[in-house]
Amino acid sequence: MAGSKLINITIVLKVLSFLLIVEGLFMLSGIGFALYFGESVLPLLFSSLITMSVGIPVWLLTKKNDRRNIGKREGYLIVALTWVIISIFGTLPFLISGSITSYTDAFFETISGFTTTGATILDNIESVPKNILYWRAMTHWIGGMGIIVLTVAILPFLGIGGLQLMIAEMPGITPDKLHPRITETAKRFWAIYVIFTICEILLLWLGEMDLFDSVCHSFATMATGGFSTKNDSIAGFLPYTQYVIIGFMFLAGTNFTLHYFVLHRKFSKLRTNEEFRIYFWIVALISIFIAIGLFLTYELDAESSFRSSLFTVVSILTTTGFVTADYSLWPSILWMFIFTLMFIGGSAGSTGGGVKIIRHLLLVKNSLLEMKRSIHPQAIIPVKYNGKSVSQQIIFNVMAFFLIYIIIFSVGTLTLSLFGYDFYTSIGATIASLGNIGPGIGHVGPVDNYSFFSPLAKWFLSFLMLLGRLELFTILIVISPAFWKR
Repeated sequence: MAGSKLINITIVLKVLSFLLIVEGLFMLSGIGFALYFGESVLPLLFSSLITMSVGIPVWLLTKKNDRRNIGKREGYLIVALTWVIISIFGTLPFLISGSITSYTDAFFETISGFTTTGATILDNIESVPKNILYWRAMTHWIGGMGIIVLTVAILPFLGIGGLQLMIAEMPGITPDKLHPRITETAKRFWAIYVIFTICEILLLWLGEMDLFDSVCHSFATMATGGFSTKNDSIAGFLPYTQYVIIGFMFLAGTNFTLHYFVLHRKFSKLRTNEEFRIYFWIVALISIFIAIGLFLTYELDAESSFRSSLFTVVSILTTTGFVTADYSLWPSILWMFIFTLMFIGGSAGSTGGGVKIIRHLLLVKNSLLEMKRSIHPQAIIPVKYNGKSVSQQIIFNVMAFFLIYIIIFSVGTLTLSLFGYDFYTSIGATIASLGNIGPGIGHVGPVDNYSFFSPLAKWFLSFLMLLGRLELFTILIVISPAFWKR
C-alpha cells in the first residue's frame, strides 16, 4: 500500500534546505533600511549567514536526488516542519540585535509573525531598531500567502511536484485552481499578492506615512497580520490612512481566486459567489449597527463612529488585528459582536485566518437540509454552493473541523485557566491565537500584549497559532501515531 511506505527523508530535507536559503535571502532585504537609518547591519547579516550556512550544504547534498513528486506523507511533514524551522531561524535577528533577550519571547514573536497572528510581547515597539521591525513585518508577509505557496511556484526548479504541499498547507476547503498546473496557480496567487502590496505601499506613502512605515504596514495588512511599527497601532494615523488600510484588509480577507477573476473582468464570478456576498453583508451590517451604538453612546460624530466601527469589524473579521479603538471599553452588546467575529474568520483562499466563512455557510446549509431529510428520509437532498452540489466528503470535513476546533478552543481555555489566568483572558488568548487574530479580550485586549504570560503559556499559545495557521488537520495528522506507522 502507498500509505505504508517509508517517508522519503531526502526529499523532505531537499525542500526544507531550500526554504532556509529563501528565508536567509529575505533577511538580507532589510539591510537597506539598516543603512538608511544608520543602524547596525550585523544582526540581519549574521542571521542570514547562519540560516543559509545550514540550508546550502544540505541543499547541495540533496539537489541531485529524488526528482519526483512529493507524496502525501512527505507533504504533511514538510509543511509542518517548515513553519517550525523557519520560526526557529527567524528568531535570530531579534536575539542577535538584543531587541528580545529571551528565546521563548523571540520564538513567540516570530511564530506570531509567520502565522500572521500579530500577538506581541514587545512593550515598547518604537524602541526596536527599524531594520528589526522590518524583519518583524516581513515574517507576516512571508507567512501571509504562505512560504509553501511561494515554494510550489518555483518547485519545477527543484525538479519535484508540489500538489501535496498545497493540499497540506491549505487543508479542508481550498480555493479553486486558476490553472491546471498547480505551480501556475501558486504563481498567480503570489503575483496578485505582490501587486496589492505595492499598491498599498504607494497609497500609504502618498499620505502621512514615510516609506518605511508604508512598507511595514502594507506587509502586515496584506498578510492580515497586524504587527505595527507604532505602540498605538493605527490609532495615531489620519482617517485617510485608516481608510486605505480598511480597504486592503477587506481585499486580503477575500478569496484570491475572485481577485484573479475581477482583474480579468469576470465580474459575474464576484456577484454570484455566495461566500463573498455573506462576507460583504457581515461587514456592512455589523459595522452599521456598532457605528449607531457608538454614535449614541459616545460624543463622536457620525464619520468617526462609522470609521471606528468599520475598521474594528474588518480588522477582527479578517483576523488582521490592527487597532484604532479599545473595543473592550464599548458597551457589552457592542464588544460581544466583536468577540463573535473572532469565531468567523475571512474567506477561503484568502490570507485571513479563523474558521472561514465558507465553513459556517456549509454547516448552516447542511443543518437546515437535515430537517428536510428527516421529513423525507428517502430523498437525496445535496448541499449546494454557488449552484453546485457539495460532496458529502466535504460536508464531513467541515463538521469534523468544527468539532475539533471547539474541542481545542475548550481545552486551550481550560489549560490557560489551570496556568492561573482569569476566564476572560483565557478565552481571549485562546481564540486570538487559534484564530490567528492577535488582540482578544481580557488582559489580551486591543491595548494589551502577551508579555505577562509565563514561558510555558507562551509555548502553548505558539502551538495554538501553528494549529490555527495550518487549519488543524496538518499538525494533528503529523503528531498522530498512525502517521508514523509503516
